[in-house]
Amino acid sequence: MIFEGLAEKLQNTFDKLKGKGKLSEDDVKSALREVKLALLEADVNFKVVKNFIKRLEERAVGEEVLESLTPAQQVIKIVNEELTDLMGGTQSKLTLGSRTPAVVMLVGLQGAGKTTTVGKLAKHLHGQGRSPQLVAADVYRPAAIKQLQVLGERLEQPVFSMGDKQDPVDIAKAAVSNAESEGRDVTLIDTAGRLHIDEELMDELKGIKKAVKPQEILLVVDAMTGQDAVNVAEKFDEALGIDGVILTKLDGDARGGAALSISSVTGKPIKFVGTGEKLDNLEEFHPDRMASRILGMGDVLSLIEKAEESIDAQKAKELEEKLRKEEFTLEDFQEQMGQIRSMGPLDQIMEMLPGMGNLKQLKGMDMNEGHLDQIEAIINSMTIEERRDPQIINGSRRRRIAEGSGTKVQDVNRLLKQFKQTKKMMKQLGDMQKKGMGGALKDRLPFF
Repeated sequence: MIFEGLAEKLQNTFDKLKGKGKLSEDDVKSALREVKLALLEADVNFKVVKNFIKRLEERAVGEEVLESLTPAQQVIKIVNEELTDLMGGTQSKLTLGSRTPAVVMLVGLQGAGKTTTVGKLAKHLHGQGRSPQLVAADVYRPAAIKQLQVLGERLEQPVFSMGDKQDPVDIAKAAVSNAESEGRDVTLIDTAGRLHIDEELMDELKGIKKAVKPQEILLVVDAMTGQDAVNVAEKFDEALGIDGVILTKLDGDARGGAALSISSVTGKPIKFVGTGEKLDNLEEFHPDRMASRILGMGDVLSLIEKAEESIDAQKAKELEEKLRKEEFTLEDFQEQMGQIRSMGPLDQIMEMLPGMGNLKQLKGMDMNEGHLDQIEAIINSMTIEERRDPQIINGSRRRRIAEGSGTKVQDVNRLLKQFKQTKKMMKQLGDMQKKGMGGALKDRLPFF
């Protein structure tokens, strides 16, 4: 899970503050020391941490906080605001301008995921009504051109290539001309990378920049490299002048140091984050939403956006009626699980729900995809009557279901327990909505 270690430590620290009620200056300073250690363990740049804690202390030990009725909540509010500022403050969108085609260069080191990110960005832009052209300007890495062509076929978007014998600058210029003649309004240039930054690489990138004058130069960096990603960003910006950053493999970075450091160190915004291997696993980066996730406050807006893309609204309304009448069955559970899975990895979805970022409320529930496949096999091995009324599933039925699904009786027992937990969780979400916490969700996600 993204920021898993940091999120858990920060949430534990603030739980201690909440338990104290009235806070002293020493209480706040002790909590900030824990915050500092948590950030350093998350591989956040030392200077960034030092300045961050200094700002927190200036704000959090003031009379306004210590004399307030809910000082712990005030401290959390301040940390949330400062985390948001640390990651750039506000969302920074692509600036494509009015020129057609708009030209976007993707640059970075080898292995950061540039070529795949070109495909993801093409899918994202196409979903916004754009007509992108992908450009294979990496003539050095074996199979780079073929990889981009395969992505283009999957996306049904054109890929411009002149083979691996041409100069990348000439390829970029020809690609822009081709996009003009073909009526494509965005040109995404996949440039070559190296194992490390060198003069030859930068000269080539500068040549492409001079030839096609891109509206955006986006640096693609691997979030899992931590502070190395920050150093790479600094060097690319100094040599080339980047407009923003795309952090890849954020789903595999439990620490999150790069995401928390890179904007502060370089002054350049994170524009997108890669959260998985699929072509739709690219998210616009919202500093405020990410700060809320880290602090266990959820990210309801992103959840709504994902749901709007993936959830069948009519089926959601039907499910809401069933929940109201307490007719929610294992058939509904299976269908709902399929719709939620279409929104992305379940652990990432759950961390968008307020108070559930560390999954503590789902003790015993396995969040990996293999386990969800197992659940589906078990439900498919039940009769229609069993799916609609799980209470009739006695010992002999459980043994038959286990045998039919290639699982164990314990697995069937676990599923039935999880089904009860899910019903309980959905009731809690419904209660949140009644209290005014889920109004926006209610309008968009009626199944809650």
